[in-house]
Amino acid sequence: MPRNAIAAPILRDGFPAAARLHVVTGKGGTGKTTVAAALGLAIAQTGRKVLLVEVEGRQAIAQLFAVPALPYEELRLATHGGRGSLWGLAIDAEEAMIEYLDMFYRLKRSARGLKRMGAVDFVTTLAPGLRDVLLTGKVKEAASRTDPDGHPSYDAVVLDAPPTGRIAKFLDATKEVAGLTRFGPINRQSVGVIELLHAPRTVIHLVTLLEEMPVQETLDAASDLASLGFHLGAIVVNRARPDLISDDLLDAAGTIDAKLLAAGLRRAGIPTSAAHAAALAAEVEEYAQRQRIQRENAARLDTLTLPRVELPDLNPPVDLGELNRLADCFLVPASELGP
Repeated sequence: MPRNAIAAPILRDGFPAAARLHVVTGKGGTGKTTVAAALGLAIAQTGRKVLLVEVEGRQAIAQLFAVPALPYEELRLATHGGRGSLWGLAIDAEEAMIEYLDMFYRLKRSARGLKRMGAVDFVTTLAPGLRDVLLTGKVKEAASRTDPDGHPSYDAVVLDAPPTGRIAKFLDATKEVAGLTRFGPINRQSVGVIELLHAPRTVIHLVTLLEEMPVQETLDAASDLASLGFHLGAIVVNRARPDLISDDLLDAAGTIDAKLLAAGLRRAGIPTSAAHAAALAAEVEEYAQRQRIQRENAARLDTLTLPRVELPDLNPPVDLGELNRLADCFLVPASELGP
């Protein structure tokens, strides 16, 4: 490599460069969509072409990148260094069903008519598992697609998946209905989806906060997914607060002496009234309690023995500049790359 050339960034442990599909899930409210978008940007920074996919119909990707609602087509969201790029796709189950009917049976015109009559929505509502099959099938198509020259259309696909409470059922929906079609193109498609989702090139990342319920749901999901044969990637701790309060500042009851605090502030040249010192002491005690809870829940996550990435506590909504800051957390720092 030329002396002046800059080495491409490298993803942290838990995010294998060989992975074609990164599935991001987490308990609702943990920020999994933000994490998925930041991961997509990070992979793009390594010089890859990446597709960021959402399947829940919330248009959350468009909101994050401050663009109009995404149609059922792949649109460029960001470019990095002229090499890597990030594209976005919001998968709609009805459009996916029309695409399937055209792909396998050349029934696109008839399918459009069925949609106008509401039949497509009726079928996918009547059989929720079918909706998940259509969604994962489209993800598989994007992850497996090749250009005319034989190269993959995308080097990686990042899926903003449903929450942990239903992620196992979502990913295994195709296996549940595969027995309904014993042969033919749909059967081959079903087998392809199952093989992709269970292959080593697909990794599932779990997003959590260092709070009791999200951590417990993360532990449960990790156990369920591993038992079903899926490959786990990394734990992403979102909105982690830094340790700022030394334990020796608090007594055994977890309280701080407001008078001593005020005296210390005055010695530091910060005039403080008794009322202000008391209010500040209460804030310190509350932060220290939150800090202790974080440590306890981080210790619970240690039982998973998976790589872990911690993201800073940014107040939502996250803007594009902050999203790039989060993306850097998935990359090995340049100082650790060596000469």
